[in-house]
Amino acid sequence: QVQLTESGGGLVQVGDSLNLSCATSARTFSDYTMAWFRQAPATEREFVALISGNADIKYYSEAVDGRFTITRENAENTVYLQMSSLKPEDTASYYCAARLGPPYTNVNKYDHWGQGTQVTVSS
Repeated sequence: QVQLTESGGGLVQVGDSLNLSCATSARTFSDYTMAWFRQAPATEREFVALISGNADIKYYSEAVDGRFTITRENAENTVYLQMSSLKPEDTASYYCAARLGPPYTNVNKYDHWGQGTQVTVSS
């Protein structure tokens, strides 16, 4: 079982930036596509961003494209999400997810999940 641990969430103001991290226990981390999803209360979990194992593929939801950046450091088994120009609608619990194989945006394609970290953007 791959363990994922997110960190970096918090309360920020509109327009601020925030960086999330997700540390994993995967022994062959570079084999995993990594992704970030988010979920606001009473809504379904939605795709935010993904990065392939060797980082040659990155993809973002339309809602965050141009504001968020996903990166990974395979030597440290960690994936990051840099968030800038934050908006109130970015408020959600952010989840790190992993799957062995090619990238998908579908939440059901991911086998391993973190416990989530809360991001709250105050106006």
